[in-house]
Amino acid sequence: MRHGGRRLVLAPDGSDISASPVTRHIDNAMVKAVARAFRWREMLENGTYATISEIAAAEKINESYVGRILRLTLLAPDIVEAILNGRQPTELQLDVLMSRFPVAWREQSATFLGRGQQCAPLESTAFR
Repeated sequence: MRHGGRRLVLAPDGSDISASPVTRHIDNAMVKAVARAFRWREMLENGTYATISEIAAAEKINESYVGRILRLTLLAPDIVEAILNGRQPTELQLDVLMSRFPVAWREQSATFLGRGQQCAPLESTAFR
């Protein structure tokens, strides 16, 4: 709805939510970890490296760390996008992502975002 040249967004109860501040907190460590994960996965897929051991040797880091980071490529796309856009829940931290998590995307949402919740709405459509 537009009113006087500006967009007016109303909640179901009729209150104006267009002026609500959007909270963003880009966690650089999480963004870097997700970016590394997808870069390393690409290197494995295109044959640059054949094993996690080769990546670890090239990067001069521990193999188990490489394995834990690579698991981030299994995150649901909406969770990855939320992290990249700084819209992940505050309780979702890198140490949480580094521990074991379910592979099924619905279970991830239940685990990381609370039952039935989804990440905050995104303005970007980078992964669509």
